[in-house]
Amino acid sequence: MPEMTLPNPIGMFRIRFRKSRLRDFRAHINIYLEKRNYIVKTADSNEEFRAALKLRHEVFLEELLKRTNKSGFDIDRFDKTCDHLLIIDKNKDLVIGTYRLQSSLHTKRWYTATEFHIKNIIKGLPGNKLELGRACVHKDYRNGVTLALLWEGIHAYIQASQTHYLFGCSSIKTMDKDEIKGIYHYLKSEGHLTHDHRVRPKGKFRVPGLASYLKRVRRKPHLAKNDDLHVHKTAIPPLLKSYLKVGAKVCGVPALDRDFRCIDFLTLLKVQDIGDKCNRKFGQ
Repeated sequence: MPEMTLPNPIGMFRIRFRKSRLRDFRAHINIYLEKRNYIVKTADSNEEFRAALKLRHEVFLEELLKRTNKSGFDIDRFDKTCDHLLIIDKNKDLVIGTYRLQSSLHTKRWYTATEFHIKNIIKGLPGNKLELGRACVHKDYRNGVTLALLWEGIHAYIQASQTHYLFGCSSIKTMDKDEIKGIYHYLKSEGHLTHDHRVRPKGKFRVPGLASYLKRVRRKPHLAKNDDLHVHKTAIPPLLKSYLKVGAKVCGVPALDRDFRCIDFLTLLKVQDIGDKCNRKFGQ
C-alpha cells in the first residue's frame, strides 16, 4: 500500500511522557477508512499508539482484573513492532476499539509462541501470516457495529499485506476445569476443532489434568461430558464466534493464561476460505 499523509484525530491523548520505548511509533502499513461516525485506521503516531495501550489498560486491567499499572498502559515486548488497528468515534475524538496486528512481513517473533508450540503453522504453512491479538472494545461500544468495523479494518490489512493465514489466541473467560472440558467438547462436536497442525500449549500453560482426561476419553468415549454441550455456546465470545462462522478452526487444546484468568484457544483461519464472504460483506 502506498504511503499516505493521514490526519491525526487523537487530540485528547496528547499527554507529556518522558523518554521511553513509546517514542517514535509509526505504522508498518497505513490503513485509513471513514465509516459514517467512525474512523478505522492503523496507529501512526506516538499519541495513537498510546491511545491503544490506554484502552487496553482500561479493559484488560481495570475492568477485568480490577488492578492498574502505574504507567496507565497495557504493554508488552511485542507492541512496539506491531501495527495497532484503531476504531475512533469521530464525534467524541475517542478510541473505542483496538486490535494488535503482527505480520510475518515485519517479524519472526510471535506472542502466540509464548503460549503454544506453533512451528507447524509458521514454517509448515505457505505464504504470509498475520497474528491477531489484544482485541478490546470500550464498554459503551460493544455491539455489532464495532465488531463489523474491526472486521473491515482487518480485511483492509489482509489485502495490503497479502496475508494467506490469520492466527492468534482467542480468549474465553473461565478457569473452571469442568467448563473448559465442556467448551472443548462443544467446539469438537460442532466441527470447529482440529489437531492437524500438532499445536499444543507449552509447559506452564497446560490446563492441569486436561491431557490425561482426554486420553481416557479417547479410550473410553462414554467418560466424556454428556451434558447438553450447547450450554457452552454462550461462553464463546462474539469475536471468536465471528471467526468460526467464516471457517476458522481452533487448534488442539487450550492454554491456561493465569495472568488474565482465562483460557486461550489458538485460532487459525485460511484467508482464501473467507475471501468470497469478506468481499460480499464489504462490497468489494
